[in-house]
Amino acid sequence: MTRYSLLDLAPVNEGSTPRQALLNAADLARHAESLGYSRFWMAEHHNMTGIASAATPVALGHIAANTSSIRVGAAGMMLPNHAPLVVAEQFGTLESLYPGRVDLGLGRAPGTDQETLRALRRDHHSAANRFPQEVQELLHFLEPVQPGQRVQAVPGAGTRVPVWILGSSLFGAQLAAALGLPYAFASHFAPDMLDEAIRVYREQFQPSERLARPYVAAAANVFAADTDMEGRRLMTSMEQQFIALRRGTPGPLQPPVDDPDSLGSRAELGTARHALKESAVGSPETVERWLKAFLERTGADELILTGQIHDHEARKHSFGIAADALGNLSA
Repeated sequence: MTRYSLLDLAPVNEGSTPRQALLNAADLARHAESLGYSRFWMAEHHNMTGIASAATPVALGHIAANTSSIRVGAAGMMLPNHAPLVVAEQFGTLESLYPGRVDLGLGRAPGTDQETLRALRRDHHSAANRFPQEVQELLHFLEPVQPGQRVQAVPGAGTRVPVWILGSSLFGAQLAAALGLPYAFASHFAPDMLDEAIRVYREQFQPSERLARPYVAAAANVFAADTDMEGRRLMTSMEQQFIALRRGTPGPLQPPVDDPDSLGSRAELGTARHALKESAVGSPETVERWLKAFLERTGADELILTGQIHDHEARKHSFGIAADALGNLSA
C-alpha cells in the first residue's frame, strides 16, 4: 500500500497573519492525522509574505506538540543556508522531544532570492557545491559519538533522525542513490524530470545502514471539491501565487477567481500550468482517477500531497477527499 503524506507551507492568506497561518497548520495536521496521513511536511522559504514556515524546525515543533502520532518532517531544510551542526542540533532536539516522529529532508536550493541569500550570511554558491559533503557531515553528527570525537550535536548525536534527499533533477536522485537514502521528488512544481529521476534513483541505489531498498516519494498538488468546476476554481489561488512569484512580486495567498484565463498573459498562464501539471483537480471521482494514474505511472512508495487553497475549511475538505480516494485505491 502506498503511503500518503501532506506538505504544508503554512500559507498566509490575503488579510490574514502568520500567526493564523501557523494555527491553521496545526489544525490541518490534526485533520491529516485523523485521515491517515503518515507524515506532515513543512518547507523552508525566506522573505515570502505568503509563507509562514521559514523557521521550519520551530514550526514543526508547533505541529508535533499539537498532534500525537503523525510524523513531522522538513521538506525541506535548504542545507546550504545552514551549518550542518546547527541542523543536527535542531532536529536532534525535535527527535528528543518527539521520539520516533521526526524526518529531515535536505535540499540544496536557496528557497529565496539572491538579496535574501546575502542576509542569511552564508556563501550559498560554494555551500551548494559542497552539498554532498555537507549531507555526509550532517549524517555524521546524527550518529553515535565516536571515541575522540571533539565536536558533537547535543541533542542530536545518536538520534539517527531519518534523512531524505529532496530534488527536482537527476543530481538529487543520484546523490540519494549513492548514499542509500530515501528520495523525494518535487514534481508538484517541477514536473519535467520526474520519471527519469525515479528511474535513475532506483537503478543506481546502493543499500546502506539507513535504508536497505530504494524508497521514493513523489509530490503532487490536489484541489479537490464536490464538483470539477469548484476544484478548478480552488486551483486559481495557487496559480496566482506562482505567477506573482515569477513576476518577482510574491505576496499573500489570494482568493480564487471564477475565470482562470484572467490571471495573466498567455505566456504566464502556460508557464504556470506546465509547472503545476502534476495536479489532481476536480470532484472526488476525477481526483481518484488522476491519483490512480499517477501512482501507476510512478510506482511511488509514498505520495506527498500539497495544495495552496485560500479557504482553510475548503483546504481540509480537499485533503479529506484525497484521503478517501487513496483509501479506495488501496482497498
